[in-house]
Amino acid sequence: MTTAYDTPDAAGGSVHRATVLLREMISANDAFVDHMRRELSVNSTDLDAMTHLISSGPLGPTDLAKRLHLSTAAVTTVVDRLEAVGHVSRAQHPTDRRSVVIVPSPPSVAQAMGVLMPMITGIDSVIGSFPADQRDVITDYLERVLTVYQAQVPSGS
Repeated sequence: MTTAYDTPDAAGGSVHRATVLLREMISANDAFVDHMRRELSVNSTDLDAMTHLISSGPLGPTDLAKRLHLSTAAVTTVVDRLEAVGHVSRAQHPTDRRSVVIVPSPPSVAQAMGVLMPMITGIDSVIGSFPADQRDVITDYLERVLTVYQAQVPSGS
């Protein structure tokens, strides 16, 4: 018997409505990433690079290449594209004068955060609208779902 919380799936069984909503959130996130990419006029790889630079601060090309799972030659191309549109600059490494770091430009960081922060604050206000004990349950659920997702990805991927 199907309940209000069960939704038929493609295999003829049913899944909990929360599972369906989680899949819809993943699709919505994909659409949001596409929106962010368009707003910043970058491709997916360049947006990934900007995400690392914004969250971590200046990075050397080798470190950025490792984070993106790309060769340093490919990262040079990424950085060249980002530099051409003003999203990053190359600067001398603060402690190794032979090296450079890739620095996100403050206006680009502000532009990215201008797109991102309304979503973050909106989501935070939703969780904040629940009583503390319910927030704990929701957080526990999301932590467990994240663990399931992470378990499906082979290490090193």
